Parts: sequence; C-alpha cells; structure tokens
Amino acid sequence: MALANCLELIVFPADPSGYYRPDNSPKEKVFGLSTFEFDNKFAPQGFTYLRNFRRDVGVHFDYELEKLCLTKSIYLLRDSETVVIRYDFKQVPRAVEFVVRPFVGLRNFHTLQKSYAPLAARPQDNRLVVYHDVPRSCELFISCPGASFEKDEQWWFNFVYRTNAERGQDFTEDLWTPGFFRARIASTTQLLLWASLSGGYKGQASADIDFASVQQKLTDHYRAAVSVPHKNTSSILRTLCLAADAFITERQDVPTPGTTIVAGYPWFVDWGRDAFIALPGLMLATGRFEQARSVLTTFSAAMDHGMIPNNFDDYTGTAHFNSVDAPLWFINAAFQYLEATGDSRTFTQEFLPAIRWIIDSYQKGTRFGIHADSDGLITAGNSQTQLTWMDAKCDGQPVTPRHGKAVEVNALWYNDLRLMARFYGNRNSKNAQRYGAMADRAGNSFVDLFWNGRLGHLNDCILPDGTVDSSLRPNQIFAVSLPFSALPTEQQRAVVQTVQDSLLSPFGLRTLDPQDKRYKPKYQGPPAQRDQAYHQGTVWPYLIGPFVEAYLKINGYSRKSKRTAATFIQPLLEHLTSEACIGNISEIFDGDPPHKPRGCIAQAWSVGELIRAYLLVHG
Repeated sequence: MALANCLELIVFPADPSGYYRPDNSPKEKVFGLSTFEFDNKFAPQGFTYLRNFRRDVGVHFDYELEKLCLTKSIYLLRDSETVVIRYDFKQVPRAVEFVVRPFVGLRNFHTLQKSYAPLAARPQDNRLVVYHDVPRSCELFISCPGASFEKDEQWWFNFVYRTNAERGQDFTEDLWTPGFFRARIASTTQLLLWASLSGGYKGQASADIDFASVQQKLTDHYRAAVSVPHKNTSSILRTLCLAADAFITERQDVPTPGTTIVAGYPWFVDWGRDAFIALPGLMLATGRFEQARSVLTTFSAAMDHGMIPNNFDDYTGTAHFNSVDAPLWFINAAFQYLEATGDSRTFTQEFLPAIRWIIDSYQKGTRFGIHADSDGLITAGNSQTQLTWMDAKCDGQPVTPRHGKAVEVNALWYNDLRLMARFYGNRNSKNAQRYGAMADRAGNSFVDLFWNGRLGHLNDCILPDGTVDSSLRPNQIFAVSLPFSALPTEQQRAVVQTVQDSLLSPFGLRTLDPQDKRYKPKYQGPPAQRDQAYHQGTVWPYLIGPFVEAYLKINGYSRKSKRTAATFIQPLLEHLTSEACIGNISEIFDGDPPHKPRGCIAQAWSVGELIRAYLLVHG
C-alpha cells in the first residue's frame, strides 16, 4: 500500500478572485468530497454529495454540489505500479479552489502504519518523492500537473477500518501527508493526480504522459476483457469476465516467470489450489488460452518431489508444498486446457511429464506422508497437518482434522487416473491399461470405503487409524461433478440430493450440516473465533460451480434442470452487481441468514466457478 487516500476539498471563495488558505475564513464555503472514519464518526462526509457510481475501464464517482458537477475516476495501470486519479470538472458555475491532500501508507499490505514510521519527502523533477528515511527504502512518486504544491507535513491519526475491527484485528492507522496540491478551477477542465511506486508510467514522468493514449490502452484492454467467446453476450457475463480479469497478473520470482492468478483481495497472493480450481472459469471459459497455458507452466516449473506449490511466500517468493490436492487439481486443469484448446503439443511436451511425475510420486510416496495405500487410495498427513482446502488451524491444531483419506482428494485421484487412461487409449495401450487398472482399484475401494449406506451420503474422511468421519460436508460433491465418478448413478443422485437439502444456501454450499453440533452460523470476531467457523458452516461461493455441474449431470442437462439451476446462482449474480465489492464475488458468507458476505472482498475461485456455472446454465 502506498497512496492510502486523499482529502479533496472544493472551496467557494467569498470573492471570486479569492485564494485558498489553510485557515479558511467563515465566509468561504468548503466542501469535502472525501469520506474518512474516525472513532465512529465520518469526516468529511463526502458521500452526501455522491450522485452516482459506475465501473468500466476504471471506477467513477459523480458528485454534485452548489451546481458544480465533477467526476472522480480512478485508474490502475496494469503494466505499471501506478494509479491515476482524474478529476473532471463538468459544470463550474463560478471559480473555485480545488485542494488535494494525499495521504501515504508506505507499508506492506499485511500491516498497518503508525506515526513512528520515518516518512519523509523531497522534490524531484516536478514530482514529489515520498520514502522512509532509512537505507534502501522504496519510493512513492506523486505529481499533479496543473496544480501547485504546498509543503505542509502532517500526521493524521486513527483512521478507522471497520472490517478489521469486525475481524478482531488492529483497525486504526496513522497516515502521513507531505502537503497538498491546489488549483484554481474557473471552467470545465481536467486534473490528474499520479502516484507510482515505479517512478512513472513506463519510465515517463507524469507531466510527459499523454493520458489520452493511456486511457485508450486501458479501454482496449477493457474491451478485450469483456469480449465473450460465446453466443451468450449478456451484460452479466461481461461483468463476470471483467471480474475475472482482476485476478490475472504476472509473477517474476519463479524459475519460469509468467502468468499467475491472485487468489483474493486484499490479503492473498497466488495459491496453487485456488489457481487450478479458478482457471477453467477465469481463463478457459473466457478465451484466455495463452494465459491459462502460462499459469500451468508457472506452477509446474516450480515442482518438487512430484508436488505443485500450494503457494509462494508473500515476501520471498519461496514455494511451499503443504497441499495434497493442489497437484491433483493441476492435472484436472491441464486436461481441461487440452479439451478447451486442442493444444496437444503443449499438453504433451509441457504438462504430461509433470502429470506423470505427480502420479508416480503419489503412487510411491512423497512429502507429508502422501502415498497410495494398499487399497489404491491416497492417504496423507498426520494429526498436526492440514493438507486439504479445509486448512484452518487454531492454537497449532487443525480445526477440521482431515488427515488420512479425504473424500475429495480421492475423487480427484480417481478422476485423474481415468483422464490418463482415456488420453492413452489410442496412443499407448500399455499406459492406458496401467492407468485404467489403477483407476479400477481406486474406484472400487472408493465406493466401499466412502459410501455410507446408513446416512445416504459419502463419508468425509477416513483417519489413519480407521476412524470414519461421516460429517456431512460439501467435499463429496466433487465425487459427482468431476468428469469421472466412481459412484453408481443412484449414489450420485443421493449425494446431490443430500447436499441440496442440507448444505445449499443462496450463495453457495455450507461447509457443515447446520444440524451438526459443531456448526458455526457466523464468521466473525477475532482470528481464533473466525478460524473455528471458517470450515464449520461458513458458506463458500466457489462450491456453487461443482454443485450446479453435479445437479445438471444427474439430470441429463435437461431444460428443466437448467431452469432450476438458474435459481441456484441468481443470488450470487445479484451480489455481483449490488453489494460488497460491486463487480466481484466475496470469498465467503455466513452460514445463517442473512448470509452476510465475509472474508476477501473479491475471490478468484468464487468468480471462476460462478462463470462456469453460469455458462453451464445459460451458455
């Protein structure tokens, strides 16, 4: 985080020739466009002048006050660590002074800044450079061509971040301001405020940049992002495609730099599991085939011991491998890439060696005790590990112990073996037979071990000591939704019906049956309390993708089933356009009504799986 916010003031002088002074006289009218929160108070209250909000290539706020109309637009330049704030004065009844005071939070996005931070500023080439007064500090470049700068260094204390407060975290921050820019506005005009961590846009100082050309590039990118490669060209699908675009970026600090997928904003970077689940919706369904190939290559290039990284460290970029399912999701995503593109050359040369390495390593054994047991199923971890997606820990202990044989892990394992057998079917009979035999063995064991005839659904996990965890959780839906299922048809139907009856909410699937005594209806409070609820009832929107696919699958993709499935996703489509982070999908929701959105304000696999579900229904 660098440019944290701006204080924006419109000053109507008593005398048209008047000039803004920090100690405004009572005769001047000062209107603040900004909105800050301090100790449960809003000051200024700029939201009272806000008349409209919209989003396209940027985000736009329309204000109206004293017959003066202006639009504030914010643009993030994708190929540079640069933000541009444009103020368009569209109606100016009389001359005013416009004042912009930038606030700086020059810190990592996982922390908050306090007033002891050694911030300083210096002028450089018609720009202001803000930095920490320590060796090798990063630098923030700020400029506002067309406005004069007045030095007025101040600390403003205790900005309140209410979401952090709800989460039981530090929620007040001190922000530093080096001074303010001011300009006299006498007619319709445009003013630009630039802030960059990279010294400027493509090496250019802001005064030398043709913003019209920058805006055109942004517009071209926007049009490409919402260009839908489907017969369905609805506005809602275009909005989903634009949401998808926000998560696609580049990673440089890996063996083969390339495209990656940010898991969620504002706290997550790229995670292997999330990337491979999100990829089919974010990239393949939206025609981003080259970027999909690059994501798969980025992660596979960092493989070790037959495992795909679960994530890269936020600070060092070091790969971490604490996931049993990320490599299996990689295999599924690679085969979906092949099906969507027909690019057998890339698949065979770049992805197939990685797939074989994963399967061989899982069969023989790799880190974290991951290996194929005597029954052909994958077992992994111990009581201290959390290797599945339900990975919350509290006081050093997994909240949802799922070591041993997890249902979705083995549904993936069976599916991946079947995909390999099919791939080799007309290419190499020996390999086809090998993977087919492995799949047969795993499939038979899967049904015997996981099907719970008494309860009419799948067990969630079999612990290493043989203890059966029969908790009613959504993980079993993958045993139906994946291309290959080991379950007979009637058991598939039973799984879908049980999940629909007990776990389906308007915004996705609950992570635990509400009738379970461990069920947590709300995700709120300090970290330990939230960790206890994260996978114990909290709703995850990404699970709507596999649920809709499983529902349609057991109903033969009939028109009637598609009409019903459309009702399953409608609340999420309304959420997309009307609440929380408008234009995106939240990470999670409370298990109980009114299902308040929680967690990350925008989550990659939430968007990716909603795109898939939407196209399965309306494509």
